[in-house]
Amino acid sequence: MKYTKIKAVLNQLVADLSQMSMIIHQTHWYMRGPNFLKLHPLMDEFMEEIDSQLDVISERLIALDGSPYSTLKEMAENTKIQDWPGEWDKTTPERLAHLVDGYRYLEDLYQHGIEVSDVEKDFSTQDIFIGLKTAIEKKIWMIQAELGSAPEIDE
Repeated sequence: MKYTKIKAVLNQLVADLSQMSMIIHQTHWYMRGPNFLKLHPLMDEFMEEIDSQLDVISERLIALDGSPYSTLKEMAENTKIQDWPGEWDKTTPERLAHLVDGYRYLEDLYQHGIEVSDVEKDFSTQDIFIGLKTAIEKKIWMIQAELGSAPEIDE
């Protein structure tokens, strides 16, 4: 069977991108305070981008004869991105920092996918991983800038 490791990374991304979308959605719903009017609609854009990545990843997995996770139970059982209960006790900066943690995890997973796709010689999937990792790094930079910090991508 071809691309066994790539399919595993792709399916991990299906679970993790689904979870990340919910974390962004939660940030959107539970946001209060300074910059609300700017950040609240921005979370819609962040969700759209993650949902678009999820679609690309799922379709690539199907194109490789894989079967993407497709139930909430599968997503919850397989994601490695930590969630928080929906509570009002977190500040917007704390929620944004939590988003950065999720994006950093995705950045690492895309890098792992780049490496695995090199070994399995699946350069089409590697190209997808490179482009999506670049988009994730940009999000890290943007959120870190909002938080008054450097991107710290090279650390």
